[in-house]
Amino acid sequence: MSKKRAHVTIKGRVQGVFFRTTAEEKASSLGISGWITNRRDGTVEGLFEGEEEAVDEMVSWCYEGSGPADVRDVDVKEEEYTGELNGFSVR
Repeated sequence: MSKKRAHVTIKGRVQGVFFRTTAEEKASSLGISGWITNRRDGTVEGLFEGEEEAVDEMVSWCYEGSGPADVRDVDVKEEEYTGELNGFSVR
């Protein structure tokens, strides 16, 4: 199976609604490495790396997010897979 890396920025009401915690749980269940963080501008940024199908599922999840989130837009940039990420963290 092929590997993939995606860098995302999620816009909307995504801070203070358990978005990062829920993303960490989802990424762990999919076996994805990477990180997710709140940005000062109110968005959430994440970097996901792993099996292509798992990364695609994680990106799709970002359009919904945690229950109380109100996602308005997701900017997705595919990057070259590096394999250097190990585990998933909330920053």
